[in-house]
Amino acid sequence: MSTATRSRSFWQLVLLRSWLPILLLLIWWFGSANSESLYFPSLQEILHTLRVDWLGNGFAQHLLPSLGKFLAGFLIAAALGIGLGLLIGLSRTLMDLTEPIIQFLRSLPPPVLLPIGLLLFGIGPAMNIAIIAFGAMWPTLLNTVDGVRSLDGELREMSRSYRLSFSQRLRFVVLPHASPQIFAGLRTTLQISIILIVVAEMVAATQGVGFYLLNSQQTFEVAETWAGTLLLGGIGYLTTLVFNMVEASILSWHRQRNQLALEAA
Repeated sequence: MSTATRSRSFWQLVLLRSWLPILLLLIWWFGSANSESLYFPSLQEILHTLRVDWLGNGFAQHLLPSLGKFLAGFLIAAALGIGLGLLIGLSRTLMDLTEPIIQFLRSLPPPVLLPIGLLLFGIGPAMNIAIIAFGAMWPTLLNTVDGVRSLDGELREMSRSYRLSFSQRLRFVVLPHASPQIFAGLRTTLQISIILIVVAEMVAATQGVGFYLLNSQQTFEVAETWAGTLLLGGIGYLTTLVFNMVEASILSWHRQRNQLALEAA
């Protein structure tokens, strides 16, 4: 594909994905102009609040701490999910031993663990990160196990017949085969992490986006509540966009292989 074709396809994709959000914002902008409703302030007021609060003191006081805790919790959840998933997926015995515990723990709603987290870690970043890591790792763990277990038996035997070491089999056979499912689990883990950082900060934090939202709601600052909600949506969209770019880069070989298979068929 030529550079011009790729550029045209990129801008077509941008246009396809952006026209509806832009249209909705325009409708909201003009529809809420001069609004005197207590519960539905104008979009102009909300955006003004967003600019004043989050490009000023709120950036360092609330946004950066939330992003740091979110990133730390997500990375820990991803590492635990992939690491434990590989161990369990490669050992049938370990899978049989741990499956009841995994099914029990993954069924616990993460907000239920907040009182335990408060007892263990107190109020602060450690508790927020722990809740994210524990509550968000399960999709990655389970998808990693499924991806490893779905490896074809003949491919396993072939890797053994070539006398590949364990690390070589893991790097060149197991991980490439399981990586599409691993990334599918990571995508869900990412979304859960965003939800949990807000929930955790609403209960056990003195700063952050979740704390800001709860404080705005309790003090009946409606414009601030709307501004914080829009900010969360923007964070979720941008982090998903970055994740999709990383996934597309790492799994480009998988997409090319599927395209070649379709062309051959």
